[in-house]
Amino acid sequence: MPLVHLDTDLGGDIDDMCALALLLRWPGVELAGITTVTEHEGKRAGYVREALRFAGRDDLPVAAGADVGLGRFRLEGGLPPEDQYWPEPVPAAPGSLESALDLLERSIGRGAIVIGIGPCTNLALLEARRPGILREARLFLMGGCVRPAPAGFPAWDFTMDYNVQADAAAAQAVLDASTPTLIPIEITERTALRRAYLPALRRAGPLAALLVRQAAAFAASERMEERYGRTCAGLPADIVNFLHDPLAVAIALGWEGAVVERVPLAWRMDGDWLRIEERPDGRPTPLVTAVDGARFAEFWLDRVTST
Repeated sequence: MPLVHLDTDLGGDIDDMCALALLLRWPGVELAGITTVTEHEGKRAGYVREALRFAGRDDLPVAAGADVGLGRFRLEGGLPPEDQYWPEPVPAAPGSLESALDLLERSIGRGAIVIGIGPCTNLALLEARRPGILREARLFLMGGCVRPAPAGFPAWDFTMDYNVQADAAAAQAVLDASTPTLIPIEITERTALRRAYLPALRRAGPLAALLVRQAAAFAASERMEERYGRTCAGLPADIVNFLHDPLAVAIALGWEGAVVERVPLAWRMDGDWLRIEERPDGRPTPLVTAVDGARFAEFWLDRVTST
């Protein structure tokens, strides 16, 4: 039975919620814990707890991690209007940073797969507290931009990579201390949450119905159909959002529709940015280099709507 720890900035971009929904419906997975990052005094942890309540899984341990008040985040990542995303006000669930790091440390000690789908700050702070703890951790990180995007998809570069660049120093520290599998944005941008999926999600239980509410609000504010559905031939016209984080979850749990290669990578700070590059003298690092995005999207929908 896979044991998983999720480190997330759930509460803004809805792909974190899509990732949590996938984890909760993945057969045989045990969640060791969930920590939040880029916190706003426990609001993200509160949202995680509320999502788990919708799913009937409020028994799971959740801890609020690194807060924006630490001053570490160059890109803070705000929170959308709560009344548009949630049917009722959601209480914050604040806690001490040390408690969140304790939970993360316990999960690693239990051999959990750690899936990071937000900035790397909690992981970097744990490594600073317990040097060497990440060396043998089974770590999967959604983020980084290594290769150019293929034709038909957004021509993003490293400046569009929020998870790494929000706290680039933390990302650098984690890469230095570990050998994670990287799921970069030039791969995850090939996936799509489609408007066509919403009717099936609406019928798939309270958490999926909540996701439909949030997808409608996200679509209205972010206009992905206009920005990418009409301009990128590789994406469906009815795209609501990308499935960045769910793809990272699926790859961590062994989904076979992606190619993972050991690629020599090096990283360096370039001003405020962290550049991750292929170099012959780089460290061999597991990197997702190909995916059938449409196949994954259908897989995600099937799992999240399964009974």
